[in-house]
Amino acid sequence: MLKQQLQKYFKFSSFLKGQKSVIRAVLDHQSAAAIFPTGAGKSLCYQLPAMLLPGLTLVVSPLLSLMKDQLDFLLANNIPAARLDSTLARDEYNTILESAKSGELKILMVSVERFKNERFRTQLDKMNVTLLVVDEAHCISEWGHNFRPEYLKLPDYQEEFKIAQTLLLTATATERVMDDMCAKFSILKQNVFVTGFYRDNLFLQVTPTAASEKKNRLLQRIQETPQDPTIVYVTLQKTAEDVADFLCANDIDAQSYHAGMDNEKREQIQNKFMDGSLACIVATIAFGMGIDKKDIRRIIHYDLPKSIENYSQEIGRSGRDGDFSLCEVLANRDNIHVLENFIYGDTPEKLSIWQLLQTIKENDGFIWEIKAVALSNALNIRILPLKTLLVYLAMEKIIRPKLTYFAEYSFKYQIEPNKIISSFEGERKQFVSAVLNHCLTKKVWTIVDIPAILNSHNTDRQRILAALEYFDEKGWIELQAKQAVEVYDILTQAIDLDGMAEKMYALFKKKEHVEIQRIHNMAGFFESEACISRQLAKYFGEHLDNERCGHCSFCKNGRVVLQNTTDLKPLANFKFNEITDEFIQAVTEQFSEVNLTKFLCGIYTPVFSKLKIKKLPYFGILESYPFLEVKSWINDEKGQ
Repeated sequence: MLKQQLQKYFKFSSFLKGQKSVIRAVLDHQSAAAIFPTGAGKSLCYQLPAMLLPGLTLVVSPLLSLMKDQLDFLLANNIPAARLDSTLARDEYNTILESAKSGELKILMVSVERFKNERFRTQLDKMNVTLLVVDEAHCISEWGHNFRPEYLKLPDYQEEFKIAQTLLLTATATERVMDDMCAKFSILKQNVFVTGFYRDNLFLQVTPTAASEKKNRLLQRIQETPQDPTIVYVTLQKTAEDVADFLCANDIDAQSYHAGMDNEKREQIQNKFMDGSLACIVATIAFGMGIDKKDIRRIIHYDLPKSIENYSQEIGRSGRDGDFSLCEVLANRDNIHVLENFIYGDTPEKLSIWQLLQTIKENDGFIWEIKAVALSNALNIRILPLKTLLVYLAMEKIIRPKLTYFAEYSFKYQIEPNKIISSFEGERKQFVSAVLNHCLTKKVWTIVDIPAILNSHNTDRQRILAALEYFDEKGWIELQAKQAVEVYDILTQAIDLDGMAEKMYALFKKKEHVEIQRIHNMAGFFESEACISRQLAKYFGEHLDNERCGHCSFCKNGRVVLQNTTDLKPLANFKFNEITDEFIQAVTEQFSEVNLTKFLCGIYTPVFSKLKIKKLPYFGILESYPFLEVKSWINDEKGQ
């Protein structure tokens, strides 16, 4: 029966390992988790049930760009699927929502942030969602390699919108992460399906390479078979551009890809790589998640990956057709400090945490409204750590997330306002008049004054928004929302500021330690005195029968040792005043030793953006030096 449905909808003749078990559990109305390696067919575990279950399957992803290939595949098989994102034109967006509400659509893909959108939540209430799919589900765990605070709210959303069951999907979950994410969604142990991480068609090569030799070693490797689809992974955006330029100068068809490029350019490059007209991409980790290209023959890590989890995920993109593929790391210890410095950059200063707690303690009343970007800039805490801090405070029962709304609604009239009003009768006509009469029309856009409407008419905010959405659906207006405001209940203002700031800071330091350790575990993994394939499988809880796989550099040539290959001159050789004076003058009262350390190590922090600090001549001059050593040197110099 299932095989017939598989053939009918997707033209596949058989299931891959583990797929049928997951699909049966989902069709039996059980919540489940599928922990399959990258490229092992996780997506089908929701795609087939979506066609067989009543209602809509809602797929949540950390980034919608991850879903592009999946959506293309579904549409090619005539599966009614769509994704909601900010690039859609209004008509297209509304058409998708109508299809989702009417039952025409079977799969709707959204980013996790979409749940905070007041307009979307209004529409979601009208959809019959029977299955919530959480892609990259490891993001819900603090112990995972890619913790996303927004994911922690997904179990609450599932309950709020009365979605009966959940399917969690991930390729990289250690046993601890697996237990954590399943506990948060109350998934039973017997409904967790793990297929193993071992791939016998991947040759895992660790090649000790000095920094000065990397470009030529990379070029030699690609020149062996220049048309083989290849991804070269680097740490920094500027490295991606530099290496791609070098390859192009040596007649290799290569392009860089990173988060600093505009979406249209990235999509063009991705499409060229997917259709085979571009052979080589030099990318940061911004590229690859959700890419389903079967014939990638090489994954080369020009720089060390961020963690064993990242390494596993990235090499998993190669050889999905089952043919031989090379996964090579051009390894040394030179960029370990760069990886560490990214982590140090995410730890807020204790004073910033204290200031946030003081804001809550002194808030007038028990409703606290914030605009995340403005608060991030005011406190000098990056957005992601700020969200994490707010989650920590919710866990301490100091605050509780209430809702997110938009501070500003505006629209463009598509027909005369009188025609809109005349479409209604009785009390509804009075209500619509009150809404439109309390809007201020400027040159093009009309601003909605929600407080004025509430004062003039006995109604509530939700009815006003529902009316505006209705007008938009009818094509009478073109509606837009701006400035997301997050609303929290303050559960207590009896906060010991010093004690709680210390406790929160300790949590961040613990997280920092875990992430730093993750980097050192990865370096140790590459220097392992055992088969690399076996060690990788063991890390994710899989135990192989054979001591040696026969297709890794350890089995072929034995253990390697990673070296520091670039000599860094002593910090004492730098002229402290010369490289710091302009920064100190620019930041004035925002000065701290930590901010100066971030400046010299090339680490972004919100205050730098406002003050255009990244344009100063010595930004990042010490990016290859250990963060703590630079901080200690600054303290010594300031103390003299």
